[in-house]
Amino acid sequence: MESVTLNVQGMSCGHCVKAVEGSVGEMKGVKTVAVDLQNGKVKVDFDSASVSLDEIKETIDDQGYEVK
Repeated sequence: MESVTLNVQGMSCGHCVKAVEGSVGEMKGVKTVAVDLQNGKVKVDFDSASVSLDEIKETIDDQGYEVK
């Protein structure tokens, strides 16, 4: 299991949190997702054998937010 904290820009409200946590949380291999809205961070615990970091970043991008 791997853990990563991503800097994500563009999140500003509860809807943003639900969009990111919902889309990333549904991915195969993702164990937990926690959005820190105030600091613009998303912590993800995932199984790298099932999902790649690039796939997680792409899913966040698809929701309209920029991963730095």
